Amino acid sequence: MNILVIGNEVNRVETAQKFGVQHMYDFAESISEAKPGLRWAGVIFDFVSAATPDALIAYEQISVPVFLDTTFTSLSAIVKAAGLRKMLFGFCGLPTFVNRELLEVCIANTSDEIVLKEWSVAVDTKYSLVKDQVGFITPRIICMIINEAYFTVEEGTATREDIDLAMKLGTNYPFGPFEWAAKIGMQNVVRILDTAHRSSGDERYQACNLLRAEATV
Repeated sequence: MNILVIGNEVNRVETAQKFGVQHMYDFAESISEAKPGLRWAGVIFDFVSAATPDALIAYEQISVPVFLDTTFTSLSAIVKAAGLRKMLFGFCGLPTFVNRELLEVCIANTSDEIVLKEWSVAVDTKYSLVKDQVGFITPRIICMIINEAYFTVEEGTATREDIDLAMKLGTNYPFGPFEWAAKIGMQNVVRILDTAHRSSGDERYQACNLLRAEATV
């Protein structure tokens, strides 16, 4: 299958790692740059256009699944703003959350799940259908763990190195919380926490002052 990736080099590399060398890949940094190749794509992973719904009109003339990075917004809101009824799916495009065994996906229309199932078979990947909400599920959990790790360091209970080591040994996670924060980007971690806090009112998402300070450096 020809997979079109719209985003940056990190996005391209992780998508290729996720789906493997048996597929062909095209790459563009924006929808406008990708337009000539849209007709050849079998599926599109768009990491950048959710912030500009008007640009999504370019997808009106194609009939392949389009996955939008909706980490910080609602897929339903994008579909409504863009006025599209196309096969649009939401996913988390932050680093480390694409190349996983289970891809978290949200849909705006229940009928689109049929297409999602067919696509998952075609690319031999597993997915988990989750609620259309900011931060999805796993990214929210990981960001809460990172936040708690920062509180622990702020209190002087343990060092960053000890926390990272304990997390990897104790939970078999691929990274410790501070390693994970560096890969995701601390600004992205704070953004997920802040958005989740605003939407839910849950104080567990209140970002640690130390984390917030380091994210602004």
